[in-house]
Amino acid sequence: MKFLAFDLGAESGRAVLGTLDRDRIALDVFARFPNIPKLTDGHWHWDTRRFFEAMNDALRAALAKHPDLDTVGCDTWGVDYATLDHGGRLIGDPYCYRDSRTDGIMERAFARLPREEIYRETGCQFMPFNTCYQFLAATLGEGPAWKDVGGVLWMADYFHYLLSGKRIAEVSLASTSQFYDPARRAWSRKILDAFGAPLSVLPPLSPSGETLGGLAPALGFGAAGARVKVVAPCSHDTGCAFAAVPAEGDDWACISSGTWSLLGAELEKPCIHDAARDLGFTNEVGVDHTIRFLRNIIGLWLVQECRRAWEAEGRKYDYPTLARLAAEAAPFGPLVDPDDPRFVKPGEMPRKLADACRETDQPAPEGVGALVRCAYESLALEYRHVLGKLEKALGRRFAALHVVGGGSQNSLLGQLTADAIGRPVIAGPAEATALGNCLIQAKGLKAVKDRAHLRRIVRNSFELRRYEPKEAAKWDAHYARFLDLKRRAGRA
Repeated sequence: MKFLAFDLGAESGRAVLGTLDRDRIALDVFARFPNIPKLTDGHWHWDTRRFFEAMNDALRAALAKHPDLDTVGCDTWGVDYATLDHGGRLIGDPYCYRDSRTDGIMERAFARLPREEIYRETGCQFMPFNTCYQFLAATLGEGPAWKDVGGVLWMADYFHYLLSGKRIAEVSLASTSQFYDPARRAWSRKILDAFGAPLSVLPPLSPSGETLGGLAPALGFGAAGARVKVVAPCSHDTGCAFAAVPAEGDDWACISSGTWSLLGAELEKPCIHDAARDLGFTNEVGVDHTIRFLRNIIGLWLVQECRRAWEAEGRKYDYPTLARLAAEAAPFGPLVDPDDPRFVKPGEMPRKLADACRETDQPAPEGVGALVRCAYESLALEYRHVLGKLEKALGRRFAALHVVGGGSQNSLLGQLTADAIGRPVIAGPAEATALGNCLIQAKGLKAVKDRAHLRRIVRNSFELRRYEPKEAAKWDAHYARFLDLKRRAGRA
């Protein structure tokens, strides 16, 4: 069987073909295309028209080469949404979660509904770009007026709508909104009412793996596309990535490593209590209504933005070169706190990292390798910090940490993470998100029996890399210095 996964990230999109045969799956990255937000009238937006054109081109090429294609499905980042008018047409380009319209919005939100009540309703971590705060910004005039809105669709759901004509809210994406109740598996009227957003704009909730129908005739694929079904996987990319963790049993935590690092564990039911709230954990829905109990960490965005800044200066580096230069740099140098809010917004990342070092009485890293090493070591120590909070919230200790996604290919970061946490790190597969997307499509067609079967296919199909911890005493001292930075900033 053949499945086409559109894995659409905040930096780029890919079309990945998955071929499943006898409990093994092979992936072919069929096409790549950039995803760069554009600044319009002072606001950052996603260029969905250009993005969908690239998707259509990739789908047409896939059908020409693979006329036996069975299904297609999309996954994207969370929280952002497309706004439709009453005729189902897009109203402007969707806002990017890094846009400033939600700056300071959480204080206004908590004046309407206390944060403790919001967390009890949703179990969702507090981030200023969550959909509920974007909705409040729209209520306050930053966006189309609700009276003009016929519906909203999260990003992958919007692309599924363009492909199939059917509107849904796939539950893994819905759970990033902070107005979805994972215990009741329903929207929270209380939060929507408090923030002035009408329930009528939301589509019906849908589980992962649901078949939405065939390709819309208006797309013009004709007979070539007639047999292809649109299947919504976990439409949230982290849901797909967690589904493809090649683990056995439940004694593991995981990082989905990319632009963001999502560190957490898979649970069978929500974990919503005061300690989880205060430690900053979210309850997001995954395949089979499992819960991804996790926390967001800024991730490889630090290095991606440095690379973009250097390229603008005429200095081009690919990621393997940056990793090599970092490996050659001196270890145990200056550190930054990845939680520092200055790092969230795009632009000038090398300067921001250097400033953060100087402001904490450390020398600024000198040279490209030293700066990237600073980012990697800081991330590894942040992983240790958040893993400790995870274990505190759940009252247990995990034996190993799986790392999936693009960041799993970075052998330096893999070793630094094992050293920092003092436990083995199992890295791979790199294409976990697209892999989970394809296999959840297959599960929707009954070609994959259950989660255990899905993960067995992953283990059968991909080579994994294991990192053992080293230099425990040095890393304990390094972590103590890192914690001091966080305490001084009030973020420990």
